[in-house]
Amino acid sequence: MSEPIRFYYQGKVREAGALSPTRTVLQHLREDLHCTGTKEGCAEGDCGACTVVIGTLKDGGLELKSVNSCIQFLPTLDGKALFTVEDLKQDNGRLHPVQQALVEYHGSQCGFCTPGFAMSLWSLYLKQEGAAQPPCRKQIDETLSGNLCRCTGYRPIIDAAQRMGELPHAAFDRAAVQAALESLQRERMFSYTHDSQTFHAPRTLDELAALRAAKPAATILSGSTDVGLWVTKQMRDLGDVIYVRQVPELLRMRTYGGILEIGAAVSLDDAYRAICEHYPQELTELWQRFASQPIRNTGTLGGSVANGSPIGDSAPWMIALGARIVLRSAEGQRTMPLQDFYLDYMKKNWQPGEFVEAVRIPLPHTGLQFRTYKLAKRYDQDISAVCAAFAMTLDKAGVARNVHIAFGGMAATSRRAPLAEAALEGQPWNEAALNAAMAALAQDYTPLSDMRASALYRMRTAQNLLRRFWLETRPEQPLPAAAINAFAYSDNYALA
Repeated sequence: MSEPIRFYYQGKVREAGALSPTRTVLQHLREDLHCTGTKEGCAEGDCGACTVVIGTLKDGGLELKSVNSCIQFLPTLDGKALFTVEDLKQDNGRLHPVQQALVEYHGSQCGFCTPGFAMSLWSLYLKQEGAAQPPCRKQIDETLSGNLCRCTGYRPIIDAAQRMGELPHAAFDRAAVQAALESLQRERMFSYTHDSQTFHAPRTLDELAALRAAKPAATILSGSTDVGLWVTKQMRDLGDVIYVRQVPELLRMRTYGGILEIGAAVSLDDAYRAICEHYPQELTELWQRFASQPIRNTGTLGGSVANGSPIGDSAPWMIALGARIVLRSAEGQRTMPLQDFYLDYMKKNWQPGEFVEAVRIPLPHTGLQFRTYKLAKRYDQDISAVCAAFAMTLDKAGVARNVHIAFGGMAATSRRAPLAEAALEGQPWNEAALNAAMAALAQDYTPLSDMRASALYRMRTAQNLLRRFWLETRPEQPLPAAAINAFAYSDNYALA
């Protein structure tokens, strides 16, 4: 008999059963629990109308993060807490400070997007508990990066975000939620079956490897930011599902021997936070522009690597740095350079029964020059037209060594540019070598035209991004990023 899904919601433990394993959290809220405050806008994790907050146990405490309920499958809630706009209701009948601030500053017009905005702001409100200063504009913008509104122009909502902390405080009982979740944790694999489809959530790496070997056709599920759309948009039958986010070994990060190893189930936000401690100048902007905060909260770096999208933003810089992928199966572990994992469009170098265990990213070394650049129509939450990454070591004479150039959006996979690299390898890092490499790029790639960009645009911008890299890293008079970044601001280089 299938075990029920158990989660904490509206002050008590709930159980759910006799429902499809790919039923979304949003569907369960609206259709089964009749809690219709949470809305469906896009059903693909873009608009934010469905935003909820999920609570999990982490490092002995309670972690709360905003997520898109429209693409999260109901069984992933097992052992977690769910909070929706209905939870903002105060015991005394008053509005929560988040809601009161939205009312005061007219942050709602048609109102359809408002519950999602309220929950994103609530997640920020909880993070600010005990903070000496109110959230700054940057924190607010990042928090709301996954919420779209057609009516307000966003300014009233931003004003409300600044106001909410000034209102009388609304307490949140973290201890009660944490105690409830501790009682829900399972010591063995959770399996939920309905209509001949089973959702498995293994608890150890060995258990996952054995399960993968026994069910090689099962769908691996991590953050659901891609797999969720297979159901909501493509109406695909996923068959059995293996959920990897409950395996502690896949949630670890460690640094050793000049390497940062990140487990495959570590969230994108946590992964990029760790990476940016080592590459703050090079990767912080890409981190902020990678999807939206709810997507980064649920998506994983390992899942992004395994998906292998040709327009993914993580693969180019990892390839440029020489990252390695760690694959695991019941037969053991093997590693390879990430660039060797991608064979062709959506075709990877898998062996039967394998899954991604971790990625290993080299840390900075003396003389390394490394940059990443993302071109898209929007600053936040947009798919790249071109994503570029450049890495090289400059010796004391200013000669380029170990040149790695990688692009996303230029080919069927994220891959390196061997001819452009050869034009630079062993050459002085000067404009003549740059021009030769820019010309060679035209032979390295044959980009396509699509809804995001034309082939000509992609090639020209790829070449110009290589020039920008030279401008920032040339031995003589390198330019600061603020001088050539349209989104940067300084005293000398201000936006017009």
